[in-house]
Amino acid sequence: MSPQAASRADLEACFAAALAAVDPAAALRRVVTRASDGLAIAGRPLPRAARLRVLAAGKAACAMAAALEAVASDALVEGLAVTKDGHGLPLRRFVVREAGHPVPDARGAAAAAEALALAGRAGPEEVLGVLLSGGASALLSRPLPGLSLEDLAATTRALLAAGATIEELNAVRKHLGAVGGGRLARAAAGAARIEVLVVSDVLGDPLDVIGSGPCAADPTRFADALAVLEARGVADRVPEAVRGHLARGVRGELPESLKPGDPILAKVTTTLLASNRDALAGAAAAARARGLRPCIVSRALRGEASRIGRALGGLARALRPGPPVLLLAGGEPTVTLRGDGRGGRAQELALAAALELAGTTGVTLLAAGTDGSDGPTDAAGAFADGGTVARGAARGAEARAALARNDSHGFFRAEGGCFFTGPTRTNVMDLVLVEVDAAARAAGASR
Repeated sequence: MSPQAASRADLEACFAAALAAVDPAAALRRVVTRASDGLAIAGRPLPRAARLRVLAAGKAACAMAAALEAVASDALVEGLAVTKDGHGLPLRRFVVREAGHPVPDARGAAAAAEALALAGRAGPEEVLGVLLSGGASALLSRPLPGLSLEDLAATTRALLAAGATIEELNAVRKHLGAVGGGRLARAAAGAARIEVLVVSDVLGDPLDVIGSGPCAADPTRFADALAVLEARGVADRVPEAVRGHLARGVRGELPESLKPGDPILAKVTTTLLASNRDALAGAAAAARARGLRPCIVSRALRGEASRIGRALGGLARALRPGPPVLLLAGGEPTVTLRGDGRGGRAQELALAAALELAGTTGVTLLAAGTDGSDGPTDAAGAFADGGTVARGAARGAEARAALARNDSHGFFRAEGGCFFTGPTRTNVMDLVLVEVDAAARAAGASR
């Protein structure tokens, strides 16, 4: 096996271990348990004869729903699982809906209506369960009165193209949509209690941002949503109906999302099942097992993906000779679109790193989304090393020009560095793994 192939094998194994560490089904089974006296969630007993109505929403929805079926099928009276296209699974007690992501579509709007109706049917002897994971905001996109689905879709496209963070994007979504900002909990006001189980795709795991916080207090206001549009330079590019809606909200003419202290939220208990930190820990353990010294350099990647790629490439080049190291980083970079190419934040990061690493030996990088899809492509991410730029050039793909066009996927398709996993049915943001054999790098530089 060539050194390049061996390094890629190490990185793939560590990435697989990271995914195993955030497997939503296994995480749910650790939290939802059954004893002789009934079900318990994170050690909190449910009433002995508890009836469950359950909404699962997000990229991990079906994996979580299948695990819940196995543990609590006799208590389930109704279940709805809403997930991204290609992420569905056959379920016995859940109706499964697939919808568009990240830009909402009519299927997601219809699924949101079903979700609100399900929550509204939860009675005083019943528990509403919400199995929440990344992607839920787009998948449950029902516009508030006075807005259309295209208003939501156009606003989402504009913010994504402008490189908005998930916190910014969801601050806007919570003031345009009928499910986020605690509104699902409001719909379930008749339930005895609401149990939310979360796989986090947001830095710091803020409950109001994950899935736009359908059962969480929202600290943002209409004014904050309007400020996001202005700060990102898209206020004049979103539909007039959106601007008017937010302006009416600022004037107090529209009801706000649920705020801290709302009595409805006293019924809600939330349990975090898995996050990016768990994925990093899983990858680090796998690295040690393969003879690599793990070093977590960041648990909070944010900002432009190309800038981060260059920084990580530079860090790898600067390491002094020593035992092989695996640098690990996790988070959610962003991409500000300036060209007309195709790609995603992981592939853009890898392409920028490849330019920084050009000609270097002993360094291999993998950047990938834990959900298995990077931007509007079928790749999870991409590999990069010191030969990536030259291989691309030999196949007619110029790395610097591709980066300028935001065409990282086109480059890696030609060069051969795309990394594919298919749908993973989990989502804890992105991982970047960089294997550095500094001794091999030094030896290559001396030749």
